[in-house]
Amino acid sequence: MEPPQQSAAGGHKRGRRGGARNRRKNTSSSQQARPPSPAVAPPSPSSPPAKRQRKAVAGQGAAKSKGGNTMSLLDKMRARLSGGYQEQMSHWPEQPVNVIISWLKSHNPSWTVADFGCGNAAVAKNVKNKVFSIDLVSEDPSVIACDMAHTPLEPTSVDVAIFCLSLMGVNYPSFLEEANRVLKPSGWLVIAEVRSRLDPNTGGADPEKFSKAIIQLGFSLVSKDAKNKMFILFYFRKKEKSKVVKNIDWPELKPCLYKRR
Repeated sequence: MEPPQQSAAGGHKRGRRGGARNRRKNTSSSQQARPPSPAVAPPSPSSPPAKRQRKAVAGQGAAKSKGGNTMSLLDKMRARLSGGYQEQMSHWPEQPVNVIISWLKSHNPSWTVADFGCGNAAVAKNVKNKVFSIDLVSEDPSVIACDMAHTPLEPTSVDVAIFCLSLMGVNYPSFLEEANRVLKPSGWLVIAEVRSRLDPNTGGADPEKFSKAIIQLGFSLVSKDAKNKMFILFYFRKKEKSKVVKNIDWPELKPCLYKRR
């Protein structure tokens, strides 16, 4: 007996439904295979972490030696912040950062300070002043990690700019130019530098030429403290009205080797 036509049609319908179900399953499987869209949008290029990262990368310009070898500023800063640097510094009879901290404590506690190349942010931890701790790299969230030639500080916003053994790299003049930008008129520029880098008798730069270049940037030299055998301190003040000299002849500050004393 032939099966009823309805049954045959029903069979065909069931087959079509089965095919549709299979197609839906295949479509569902292909959708599941696609990577899910992120629930949270990736950080915007303008977000603070991304900004800091870009600035840090921007600051990794190479400091070239006469032999053609290069060492990025990032590598130099990492070396300076490493235990080896701190270990060498521990043998100094007096720490320049402590001298600067004492100087700050003897002045106005309402001054705003920018500590360029702050290292472990010792200045901020030991004074009552508002301190912007700045360095190229840092694991301390309180430190502004950026290229010290391009900080996020507002123009004429700080009273004191500090460079404590932090004028690293051949582009150190750009750091001082940035300090000039953020300093208020009559603001202080305090520099501590290793003596050997400013001793012509040992291949260092002429300290008078170094001071002259900063004066041409728009500062006046208030005093120089050279009594310590390990480092020299300079105290400059930004002139109220000054015209920056074009094409300043900046002396080269050679890399220094820290030897155990």
